[in-house]
Amino acid sequence: MVPDRPSTNVRKAARNRHCPPLSTKKKILNDPIYGFITVPHPTVLALMDHPWFQRLRYIKQLGLGHLVYPGALHTRFHHALGAMHLMGEAIATLRGKGHAISDEEALGARIAILLHDVGHGPFSHALEHSLVEGIGHEDVSALVMDRLNAEMGGALTLGIRIFRDEHPRHALHQLVSSQLDVDRMDYLNRDSFYTGVSEGVIGGERIIKMLEIVDDRLVVEEKAIYSIEKFIVARRLMYWQVYLHKTVVACELMLVETLRRAKQLAMAGTPVFASPALQRFLGARLTRASFEDPAVLNDFLRLDDHDIMGAVKVWTAHPDPVLARLSSDLVERRNLRIRLRDIPWEPTRIDRIKQAVAAKLNIPLADADHFVLTGSIVNNAYDPAKDRIELLYKDGTVRDIAEASDNLGIQALARPVEKFYLAWPRWMGAEIIE
Repeated sequence: MVPDRPSTNVRKAARNRHCPPLSTKKKILNDPIYGFITVPHPTVLALMDHPWFQRLRYIKQLGLGHLVYPGALHTRFHHALGAMHLMGEAIATLRGKGHAISDEEALGARIAILLHDVGHGPFSHALEHSLVEGIGHEDVSALVMDRLNAEMGGALTLGIRIFRDEHPRHALHQLVSSQLDVDRMDYLNRDSFYTGVSEGVIGGERIIKMLEIVDDRLVVEEKAIYSIEKFIVARRLMYWQVYLHKTVVACELMLVETLRRAKQLAMAGTPVFASPALQRFLGARLTRASFEDPAVLNDFLRLDDHDIMGAVKVWTAHPDPVLARLSSDLVERRNLRIRLRDIPWEPTRIDRIKQAVAAKLNIPLADADHFVLTGSIVNNAYDPAKDRIELLYKDGTVRDIAEASDNLGIQALARPVEKFYLAWPRWMGAEIIE
């Protein structure tokens, strides 16, 4: 006679005694930069599993940077996890030096850095002000955090206060947002790794080991001075070689102008293909106040790179010749030619190129504004007027890195460099600028 099998509930109870629920376990992830990293708390895991955070898997960290550096296909999701890992390392260092940081504060700091980019729109910074007006990704991130906090019964309150610098421990906010925060430490090393630009590699591990707190200000021990110098130089070089690489700038300008033209048409009543979420942002002028409507925020959080490129591919066959040409040039990588120089470009030269473009495409002169673009880019690797990186000496004194360094280049890097660009269609030839 076969004995009765235990009931389903009894079997589950027995199994659970040996295998606790996933929420009580620490999840291990394999990161190409740091190796195995740990998800330290069930709340963090719940945030990572949330659809609004999972969306970051589909937003590339470097926007259109992969059109110049083919390996630059990593995402905001990668970066957020890496920054959270570095936050844990930084807190462990500070605790090891006798600074009392509670478990709640440690969790709050990790939450703040994990969610610092959750409000990014598609293609990261390239479209930050194309789809909406008067609101940046930091503001959207704060709105998303508030919504998530309501969903999670206030579990994120301390993290939000740290993010907004409303918590008494200012040094914790500096780890999230300052000129020497874990955000920058991660993206410099990560972007360097995926682009292959070795100049961006920093001594992040050493910098973290040298962190200290003085009068609730984040500082670095003096023996890390050369690591800090390298950090600032790496940041300057990564801006010129990656973030402000002239071809990357040209490609991002193309994407911005493509979206701008699509929005002009949609708001004028011309049918423009788009996903339902993108349709909302093309068909109306949305501002900071618009995000008070939960439906607007919900649709924004449905957008990712796929919405944009899916639409752009369809627009290559749009009856509007301007939108069709902008889209096909972008999809087929006929990127704009671009020149940089130290002084603004002459209006007469700009107007001459616009007239030539309008004649070639048989479009109104005003529409040539989408193809001939001018403006400026600024590289400011270190800005002591905004925030300072301070060195702590053995006698207890604190000095700004630009004052303490005997490297004259660091003092020079404390001044911004502005370059003025002029971009025009590749199919017009290089000689037209002369």
